[in-house]
Amino acid sequence: MQHHELQQSNEQKLLQAFATALAVDLALITDTLAYNSIAQWDSTAHMLLIAELENSFNLMLDTDDIIDMSSVAKARQILTRHGVVFG
Repeated sequence: MQHHELQQSNEQKLLQAFATALAVDLALITDTLAYNSIAQWDSTAHMLLIAELENSFNLMLDTDDIIDMSSVAKARQILTRHGVVFG
């Protein structure tokens, strides 16, 4: 019996972190979603997002990463640099 299907994939965790932090529907979370492109993703939500990502992936992001995290695609790129595997 395989149990790995029960674990959320890193891609799902990434999208869920955005949905939770921005308090928006999961369907709105796409690679092109960018900082300030929707009203919900303001500076306050950005810090919530960082905390959510750090908790979800059990890592600490530095200031440069936090500033650079301007879209969902960029977040995936930054997390990959920190050793998170997607796909």
